[in-house]
Amino acid sequence: MAIVSTFALLLALGAAPAAAQPAMPDLPPSMAALPQGSFRLVFRAGETALPPGAGDAIGAIGRRLAATPAGQGRITVEAQASGPDGDGSAARRLALARAQAVRAALVAGGLADTRVDIRALGVTPARLDAADILPPGTARSERTRP
Repeated sequence: MAIVSTFALLLALGAAPAAAQPAMPDLPPSMAALPQGSFRLVFRAGETALPPGAGDAIGAIGRRLAATPAGQGRITVEAQASGPDGDGSAARRLALARAQAVRAALVAGGLADTRVDIRALGVTPARLDAADILPPGTARSERTRP
């Protein structure tokens, strides 16, 4: 009886060996890992520029997400703002600029821009200055929790 290597068995079954995931760097203080593989980036009030070190970390997240097949779903960036109070339009524009900055960093990391949706939430009940990176299949209930 011939001995079959694991690789040959995978090829015979029509499966390709799993590609190695790019390594994740340490997250900067402005970022946190959330449940279900999501990440939160915290901004300073009123700012839209990525905090120091966040661009590299988001790029690494983009590389990891790019390593998953496009058919596995879309990535959503949800951004929110704590204010300004009484001006919902300004808060949504602020959130949109934050979401666009995160999307640009994901794309710079290698993720196809056609796989990234952005949602500018404006002011939410949580009143956070943040943007969440949500991989495919993330439960809606986890999205805006503080």
